[in-house]
Amino acid sequence: MKNAIIVLSDPKNGSEEALGRVFNALAAAYDFKQAGDDVTLLFQGAGTRWAGELVKTDHPAHDLYMAVADTVAGVSCGCADVFGASESAQASGFDLIKDNPVPGTSGLPSLRKLSADGYNVMVF
Repeated sequence: MKNAIIVLSDPKNGSEEALGRVFNALAAAYDFKQAGDDVTLLFQGAGTRWAGELVKTDHPAHDLYMAVADTVAGVSCGCADVFGASESAQASGFDLIKDNPVPGTSGLPSLRKLSADGYNVMVF
């Protein structure tokens, strides 16, 4: 089973819902990883801002993030540009993904490619 988990929630909105979404995305990645399934985690939209948050050791989802850090493909390059997360993403060791050359952007991850490669795409 191949699974791609996309995180769109915005940590800057300060809501419990945003934390709940990223926590559940990480938990799903952990579940798939523990079962030996192929799983990849991507951060897009305002979700690119999580790159600078989850690496903080005092973040409530840090331990869970560290358990699945090897499944993270990276962050959307174009989205990181728009949401001001490029610098923190790179400083935190995230790759900038841009295999979908959307006009007017530096590129986004290709959900079509993931789907064509047999990935079940889930959005949080």
